[in-house]
Amino acid sequence: MAPIVAAARREDNSARRPSHDLRRGQFATGRTGSRWDTGTVVQDSPSRSGDPEHPEPRRDDLTTEETPPGTARATSRNPYRDVLSLPGAWRFSAAALVARLPMSMVGIGTILMIQGIYGQYALAGRVAAALVVAQAIVSPQIARLVDRTGQRAVMLPMLAATTLGLGGLILCAVLRAPEWTLYVFAALTGGTSGSYGSMVRARWTHVVPDARRLHTAYSLESALDELVFVVGPVLATVLATSVSPSAGLLVPLVAAVVGGLWFLSQRATEPPVVVPEAGVKQRSAMRSTGMVVLAVIFVAMGIVFGATDVSTIAFAEEQGQKGAAGVILAVFAMGSLISGLVYGARHWVSPLWRRFVLGILALAAGVSLFFFVTSVPVLAAVMFVTGFAIAPTLINGNNLVQNLVAPNQLTEGLAWVGTSLGVGVSIGSSVAGSRVDAGGAHAGFEVVVAAAVLAVVLVLAALRSLRRSADREDVAPAP
Repeated sequence: MAPIVAAARREDNSARRPSHDLRRGQFATGRTGSRWDTGTVVQDSPSRSGDPEHPEPRRDDLTTEETPPGTARATSRNPYRDVLSLPGAWRFSAAALVARLPMSMVGIGTILMIQGIYGQYALAGRVAAALVVAQAIVSPQIARLVDRTGQRAVMLPMLAATTLGLGGLILCAVLRAPEWTLYVFAALTGGTSGSYGSMVRARWTHVVPDARRLHTAYSLESALDELVFVVGPVLATVLATSVSPSAGLLVPLVAAVVGGLWFLSQRATEPPVVVPEAGVKQRSAMRSTGMVVLAVIFVAMGIVFGATDVSTIAFAEEQGQKGAAGVILAVFAMGSLISGLVYGARHWVSPLWRRFVLGILALAAGVSLFFFVTSVPVLAAVMFVTGFAIAPTLINGNNLVQNLVAPNQLTEGLAWVGTSLGVGVSIGSSVAGSRVDAGGAHAGFEVVVAAAVLAVVLVLAALRSLRRSADREDVAPAP
């Protein structure tokens, strides 16, 4: 994974959109004082509550519930074709793909640029960390504004600021400006970048009429995230090592502008804004215990990814193949891409929380082997296999968010887990950078293994809380 993870909504205020009554596996439409009505459930079929032959579906089985009566079923054997055939779907998904390209290039591009010009991995890690920390602090607040004001209204000025920040970072590095200027422009870039991953998932939730296809849509976006990480690191590495140290940041600068404008120009699929009821105070999505638990686990996962980035670059350089770093990271993402597509193409009967826990355990088992590798091909092979644990785990984490927050807080909730992942990435990049400067690449891999162990300890310690939160009843009472 690259350091900017993104690891997540509006025009017609009178639009009606489906809302899940997750407790009964039914759907409702209508609006009151929130973006989606959570207080009134319109039943499409009689409740099966109390019928022993038709037990109520569990809340954490969001992705396995049946298509409700009155909702069109998929007509194609290809579930991805079904979701992309929805009106406007392929366009906003493609635009978000371009807009997310920077998240796989800015981190590694910043590290390669700073290390190439200033000759310090520690400084490179700190600058990358400043970018991600700024994103971590501001991104949830931007997401809350998006929920209240709209994607276009909030993100157009943010896009202008991001362009200024990234351009300033490149210019300051090329001119070898004082180090503090790097931190300033890195923070500006991260603090205004927003989360296209959470916004595109919010659009999917707006346009997809049933939970089965929503699972597929979320899986598609996670797979596209990994596609970005297949292409981005290789491109950034080739440009930085073959053209100039700063060249690896020029492509993400262009992609941010082009992809962002394309995405924000699509007003028809933008989720509508809902004005909160007078006197009703909007609570933070992080007031949920389950969200706090999930966020802490994502921080530990982020440390794994951030430390892996820096350590992989250092390992490739030690092996005399610095240009191979991007290829290795792309192979890591390729494993995740494949598993994400396979995972999203089917629907699962096991509880969502259990799949999330198993994903954490599998990821920890894989990265624990990094410390023992002795060559670039072996590291690439191990990372490819380990990558299979990434996308399903992130997909399940995003689906847990939808279970844990109110519908009108979905963008904020998705942004919080992405932010938590980003905080972990910044910690991992900084700590691993210092360890690499002191003891080489394998010292950096020690950070990776330690963070993976931490993630396992956290998820096992929080198992009861995570399960209870995922199993809790819906926000609204049943009729």
